Amino acid sequence: MTEIEYKIYIDDVIRRVETARLSVSGHHIVKIVAVSKYSTSREIEKLYKIGQRAYGENKVQDLKSKANKLEELPLEWHFIGNLQKNKINNLLDINPTLFQALDSLELAQELQKKLLAKDMTLDCLLQINSAHEESKHGFMPQEATSSYKEILESCPNINLKGVMSIGAHSEDKAIIKKSFETTYEIYKNLPNATICSMGMSGDFELAIECGSNMVRLGSLMFNK
Repeated sequence: MTEIEYKIYIDDVIRRVETARLSVSGHHIVKIVAVSKYSTSREIEKLYKIGQRAYGENKVQDLKSKANKLEELPLEWHFIGNLQKNKINNLLDINPTLFQALDSLELAQELQKKLLAKDMTLDCLLQINSAHEESKHGFMPQEATSSYKEILESCPNINLKGVMSIGAHSEDKAIIKKSFETTYEIYKNLPNATICSMGMSGDFELAIECGSNMVRLGSLMFNK
């Protein structure tokens, strides 16, 4: 794909996001995070030249490597993967813009300890397992609100900015929609929450229609 063809292709992706956004409201803003976990630094650079600034990685080592290689560029890095406790310090050394997958109280407490020791704060999203799927990480919907408030009170170095969830793993659009609606209902009632991160390459339009204001697009943004 030539540079011009790629730009036209990305413009079409953005147009799809815009159409979904406008179906909600002209005031509804949606941010695209390009998930670069299967992409090279060179491919990120190519997308950067078109105007994309926010990128998501799900392995700390990959995030560190790409952030170092591309440190000259003003990129916004999001960590979207499951964070093991023994990798917390490595993540904090990178100091990402947003950690999207805070998925347990134990992780929050360990993160708070490490942040305090480094005299740092970190913007985070609470991950919700809105479809009640065993294969997914995150807080169950019924405990999400109380856990969110508990983290706000007991972990002052964690700046909770909202929630993240992955749509139900299903071919049934109604089931996927229900999982997004569940997350959005929780998000609406959380104190000072501003980010509702839902939707990936296969379901982002539905997620936006259900209230998402941040989508995580991988294969769609890095069309080879």
